Amino acid sequence: MLAALEGLAEVGYDSLSMAEIASRAGVGKGALYRRWMSKAQLVTDAMVRGREQVAPFSPPDTGSLYGDLEAMVAQVPDFDDAAKRQVSVLMGLVGAATRDPDLRQALAGIGFEQPRRAILDVFRRAVSRGEIPPHVDIELIPDIVLGLNLLLMVRGELPDRAHLDRVLHNIIYPLVSADRHD
Repeated sequence: MLAALEGLAEVGYDSLSMAEIASRAGVGKGALYRRWMSKAQLVTDAMVRGREQVAPFSPPDTGSLYGDLEAMVAQVPDFDDAAKRQVSVLMGLVGAATRDPDLRQALAGIGFEQPRRAILDVFRRAVSRGEIPPHVDIELIPDIVLGLNLLLMVRGELPDRAHLDRVLHNIIYPLVSADRHD
């Protein structure tokens, strides 16, 4: 996995081959293909595992939506140089995904679906506790959070605690807790 991330950082997705990843890892290509069907799956898996090491996220359940939002913000790590490099690699993958349908599918699947589901779980629990009216459409909330994080990264910044706090408390919380009659 580390070999794939290092290769991505050095040469980028388009120039990285399974043979080069295998060489960097000190294994044969066959070993890689037994575990991953494609380069897209391998590098996406490497990014997900790298993200989990840098910024592990588990959906909090404090008993209240506001408490869960606070706990989500608290889980955002202080980013070091390795994390900044990983963000650069992710941005490169997002760009490559516009040209590579296999990579696009892998990123949309394992790359973004896991954090999307985790965020959505927090809001589904809030609906079940009666904190969010059942008519409020919460399905887009993870896309808003992830999309704003990606926009920040495109600008060359990292989605730190202050950013996530602003998004959750100034946009998302008022949106879902407003007394709306649709």
